[in-house]
Order: sequence, then structure tokens, then C-alpha cells
Amino acid sequence: MKYKRITKNSLLLLMFLPLFGFGQQKQINIVDLGAKGDGVTDNTLIIQKAIDEASASGNGKVIVPAGTFLTGVIHLKSNVEINLAENAVWLGSAKRIDYGPKDASPLIVAQGQHNFSITGKGTIDGNGKELIKDIYVMLNAGILEDTEWQTYNPWHQKRPEERNRPKIILFQNCDSIQVTGITIKNGLMWVQDYRSCTNVTLDSIKVRSTTFLNNDGIDITDSKNVRITNCDIDCADDGICLKSSLRNEGCENVYVANCRVRSSASALKLGTASWGGFRNITIRDITVYDTYRSAIAIETVDGGILEDVDVQNITATNTGNAIFIRLGHRNKDEVISQLRRVHIANVKVEIPATKPDKGYPEEGPLVYYPHNVFPSSISGFDGHPVEDVTLENIEVVYEGGGNVQIANCPIDSLSEIPEQIAEYPEFSMFGELPAWAFYVRHAIGLKMKNISVKAKNTDYRPACVFDDVAGLDMRKIKIEENDSNPQIILKGVAENSIDVDKSLIKSVQ
Repeated sequence: MKYKRITKNSLLLLMFLPLFGFGQQKQINIVDLGAKGDGVTDNTLIIQKAIDEASASGNGKVIVPAGTFLTGVIHLKSNVEINLAENAVWLGSAKRIDYGPKDASPLIVAQGQHNFSITGKGTIDGNGKELIKDIYVMLNAGILEDTEWQTYNPWHQKRPEERNRPKIILFQNCDSIQVTGITIKNGLMWVQDYRSCTNVTLDSIKVRSTTFLNNDGIDITDSKNVRITNCDIDCADDGICLKSSLRNEGCENVYVANCRVRSSASALKLGTASWGGFRNITIRDITVYDTYRSAIAIETVDGGILEDVDVQNITATNTGNAIFIRLGHRNKDEVISQLRRVHIANVKVEIPATKPDKGYPEEGPLVYYPHNVFPSSISGFDGHPVEDVTLENIEVVYEGGGNVQIANCPIDSLSEIPEQIAEYPEFSMFGELPAWAFYVRHAIGLKMKNISVKAKNTDYRPACVFDDVAGLDMRKIKIEENDSNPQIILKGVAENSIDVDKSLIKSVQ
């Protein structure tokens, strides 16, 4: 009986709370607390106070009105909505010391929080162009410890290491997050990282961050139940990137759809960090343009399990590579990665001979050896094949024009192509390849259906090379090139079913 009375009274209390103002969202305008949107005044303490009060209320909304509000590091809290008005700018400090004396804290941090959001049509500006100047001053003065400063790197420039460059957003071990509508720009590192989080919704975010290197647009690290939709990304590094940094964790149940991506690295990427792995990943309806590396890069090289990935409806123009799938063994322990059950369908890509991101503020690094246009590739390593990949309804148009005077990888030298088992995974990692459309090595259960590849100019190489492949199924394959030589080379291919004109096929030892 006592239980029933408590239940009834609780229901009555919930009915009447709104009449007394309880349970409603508490709204705090930061200007009312003294914040100044002049782009000069440090509003860190005021905005942090607003967030703390909103969180303490149990359901609070912090309003950032029109203006430019400068801050250092801000910590988001549970049960808070940050709403950025259309002309509001949250501006990161240009003083490196404001992000900590050693490892740089991100501008906006949440650790172990739940049920919070950033909404509106305003902008979060990392102020990277000004901040990097102050970092250089501190490095030259010897104030910051930095092992990479003034050392050689592929970009031939002085580059502060990642820990000295703050991310804009880092949410870690958090649950029930929403970031919608806003613009995020001018970072010096990953723009936003959702790490070991659950139930994350990112919608209609615009990223404009080509300020410096390592500017990934969106990073999802070991997080589960994630939706990324309607985002527009222009960044200097990977566009939408899933990572796994923990052996017993991973990215699971991730849905990406209706996004537009421009990158000076890869547009859609799983890896490079791949310690735990990736499961149940769905990607739909993505437009890619002016992207230096791959439209689709699927990698596991650190011992993680990558399985059940479904990618469909990708259109890419002026992009350096169509599809790159790689199983490697970069980690130092004995755990071997596994890559299986990947489905890629309805893809159209145009591959130029020129550099696709030429003229953008932070171009991808040049490949410092002679080469012709790289093909798509699927590669495991000896004894550890990529398993059960299906490619269907794929159309790739290449510039072609491969010339032996530039680089030459003849068919009789397939065994000399380096395995590169422990190297950083990238479509250019093997050097000049012997095919202009698809190069496949160490795979089991590869299905290729309704594939169309075209070389605009004659290439000395055949279209496709398959080396150590079991269970190759090819149907409705269209190859266009002004060359009558065999276009499909088979080496160590077992149990194949290839419905292609036999004159196009050649088996080699």
C-alpha cells in the first residue's frame, strides 16, 4: 500500500511542477553574466560559470548571442545545451599558455558527462592562424617541449608535434551527445574527437579547417551508436574518420549519410588507428570532391577486427584514388588484424592525373618517387587475407596514360612488389603498381559485379591484377582502354568464376 501511495503522489507532483517553474529548462544568456562579444575580452570564467549553473539546475540552456566571444579552455557539463546564435562566434584564445603549460587541452572539453548538446547556427573558431604564431614564438624561445620541432618530416617544414596543438572539441567517455547546425573552423589539430562515447548525434555541421596539418574534420574514436548526417566538410586531413585506439574497444553501430567532403587526405576512412576495430558501419550518399587521397579508405593494421561494413552511393570527382582496403600488421605484439564482410556499392569516381587538392591552403604531401596514376587496391599479407569483400555497381574513370618512361612495374615482377606489412597504410605505399584500375593481393571471397573502368589514355599496364586470390567471382565487367593486350592478370588465383571475354585474361606464374 505504501508503494502505491508514493507512486500516486509522485505522479501528482510531476503534473504540478511546471506550474511552479520546476522542471523547465533554465536559460542563461552569457551577456547577462557580463560576457563581452568584442573578440578581445577573455570570457572563460563567465561562460564556465554559466555552464556550471545550467548543469546544476538539471536542465539548462546557455545562450551565446551575436558577437565574438573569446575564451580559453571550457568544460562542458551534463544536462546543458549550448546554443550559438546565427552571428555568434566562440573564438579560441590565440595564447598557447591558455591551453596548459605542457600538453595542450582542447578548447572545448567534456569528460564523463551525459545528455548535453551544442546547437544553433553560430561558429566555433579555433583561431588557428593566430595561435600557431604564438606556438612558434614559444618553441623558438624554448618554452615548450617538442620532440618533432625542427626535425625532418615529409612536408619539409617545421611542425609542432600534435600534443602542442589543441583540438577544438574533445568529448571523452560521454553519453547522449548532440552537436547540430554549427560551423567549426580554423583548428590546428583534429577539429572534433568523440572518444569512447555512446549515443552521439552530429547533424548539419559545417567544417572549414585547412589552417594546418592533422586537421581531420570529424573523428569518431572507439565510440558506439553514432549518427553523422548532413555534414559539409572541407579540411586539411581526413574528412570523416573512424579510429580505434583501445584493444578491447572499437567503433560500433555507426551511421554516416548525406554528407559532402573535401579533404587533403582521405574523404571517408576507417583507421589508421585500429587497435580494437570497427563493426556494423553503414555509410550512405556521400559526395566527395578535390580530395588528395582515397574517396573510401578501409584499414585495419593494429590488431583490430574490421567487419560488417556497408558503403553505398558515393560520388567522387577530382579524387586521387577510389577504393583502398588494407589489412596489415603495424602493431608490435602478436595480435593480427582481421578484415571481413565489406560491401561497397553504387560508386562513381573520377581520377585525374594531376594533384586533386592543388591550390588548397594545406595540400597533401607529394609522393617523392616517380609513379603513374595509382589504382584502387585490396591487400592483406601472406597468410592473412582480406575476406569476403563485395564490390558492385562501381564506375571509375581514370586519366590513364601510364608510361614506362615514368615508372615501370612489369607483370613478370609481381613477386618483387614489397609487402610493406608494418608500414603506414596508404594507397601509394607499394610504389608503382602493375595495374591501372584494380590491384588485389592476398584475398579470399572477392566478388566484383557490374564494374566499369575506363582509361582515357592508353596505359602500359593491364586494368586488373589479382595475386594470391581465392574465390574470385567477376561478372559484368566492362574495361575501356585503347589497348588490345590482356586486361586481367591472374597469379595464384584459385576457385575463380570470371564471366569476362577470355581474350582479356592472362594467367602468369
